[in-house]
Amino acid sequence: MDEELMWRGFYDKLQQQKSVEQQEHDSNVRTIPMDLLRSHLTRNFRIYLNQTRQMHLLKSKAYIDSKWVSARSNAVFPVLNPADDSVITEVPDMEAADAKLAIEVAFDTFKSWKEVTAKERSKILRRWFDICEQNSDYLAEIITAESGKPLAEAKGEVAYGNSFLDWFADCARHINGEVVPSPWPNKQIILTRQPLGVVSIITPWNFPFAMITRKVGALMAAGCTCVIKPSEDTPLSALAAVELAEKAGVPKGVINVVTTSRKNAPAVGSVMCEDDNVQCISFTGSTAVGKILYGQAAKGVKRVSLELGGNAPFIVFPSADLEHTLNQAMLAKFRNNGQACIGANRFLVHEDVYDKFVTGFKELIAKKCILGPGTQEGVTCGPLINIEQAKKVSGLVENAISNGARPLIGGEFATDLGNKFYKSTLLVDVKPEMKIFNEEIFGPVVQVLKIKSEEEALAIANNTRTGLAAYVFTKDLGQAFRMSRKLDFGMVGINDGIISGAEAAFGGIKESGIGREGSLHGALEYTDIKYTLMSGLDK
Repeated sequence: MDEELMWRGFYDKLQQQKSVEQQEHDSNVRTIPMDLLRSHLTRNFRIYLNQTRQMHLLKSKAYIDSKWVSARSNAVFPVLNPADDSVITEVPDMEAADAKLAIEVAFDTFKSWKEVTAKERSKILRRWFDICEQNSDYLAEIITAESGKPLAEAKGEVAYGNSFLDWFADCARHINGEVVPSPWPNKQIILTRQPLGVVSIITPWNFPFAMITRKVGALMAAGCTCVIKPSEDTPLSALAAVELAEKAGVPKGVINVVTTSRKNAPAVGSVMCEDDNVQCISFTGSTAVGKILYGQAAKGVKRVSLELGGNAPFIVFPSADLEHTLNQAMLAKFRNNGQACIGANRFLVHEDVYDKFVTGFKELIAKKCILGPGTQEGVTCGPLINIEQAKKVSGLVENAISNGARPLIGGEFATDLGNKFYKSTLLVDVKPEMKIFNEEIFGPVVQVLKIKSEEEALAIANNTRTGLAAYVFTKDLGQAFRMSRKLDFGMVGINDGIISGAEAAFGGIKESGIGREGSLHGALEYTDIKYTLMSGLDK
């Protein structure tokens, strides 16, 4: 085939995927010289190949008012596969004006959606659950492509995410009010729950599908509408989720998705927090960003639901079943390659079992932490999400080693795999004053500190401004109850390294957040209590 005809044909394929406005904008490409045309199109070639492969849920537009739309500016930004930095696709790089339009749509839709019965909302959520279940493999493929996590783990996330749609489909019909005994004769006190209105949803990259369903399932059950801004690293899972929501019959305008690059995120986030039509901001992410959003929400005295960072202790006492404890430690630490807000961060191990624990943990890490691209069979640990995160993790380890910590395994990049594959690491001789001990690592790094008593464990564990999750391993029932009561954390796992579930109230205290997600409490977060006094009942 003539080379120019080939490139012109490829250009025509790309044009078919664009809007009329974009086609007109790009029409001058036909007039440019062959060498420039080739340069213009080469960067899109991988995108085109990906779009014609199996990922049929892959979307490259934002979603507003049940329409797949571009940014008003027609700007786009690439979504990269962290395993090799290849471009999966490009999505709209939206700005504040785009976000405001989405909020207006959600606000107008709320007027009718809030009148939909709880029974009907439940049916819609159930249909969304069913269709997500049917498309689990395709959802997992997209999660792996944009987040890097192993395909088996991505499938686990889909199952976890789907469980929230299943749960909140039930919760929709159990958001009840109260009839309160009146202190006055001939009067009746009635408390009812009403939906808040428009909710701004800002989600992280580490669980890009489950964080959508956990928040949106809850607010829809309550009768709210929303605008979602997914992480710039992982917007494709959110777009796939709303594609299935549309197929499930979620009404026009109930869910809207605004995609934006890191450059435009602050301006978009500001609108989503401060616009008068927004009544609540639900955010999962770092404590630093959460504080900024909390401050912006305060300007309008808006409701917030914040699930922020953690610094989870993993405490091991002499009575613990060591084999079970080590297996649970692997789950608590290396889920999503350590990139989890409730991931175990500080391992506090009693001196009586310290040596056995460290030896056993090193052996398990060497055996079970298989590093590589998420699509490769047998891989259990994928790349870190981006180069900034990779630098943060390696920097914390280097700082710890320079101050006396010793790596028993790992402690460096697997450069033969790429620039974001950090080897699973076990550090000993760590001290509480080290930087790594006082920051959320968010990577595959274990740090172990020897303790002598329950009191010492509590003092060290509670010495942090975060309070999301904690883990305790003991066969002493009294000790288990004491630790649960005295640990300053919103969630405590006793003899278990995986505590998440749709039925549980997920959330932290102190600087780890405000509010709860999951459980019936997760839906109630998106309601207001209205007090009605019925008087004159004797008239």
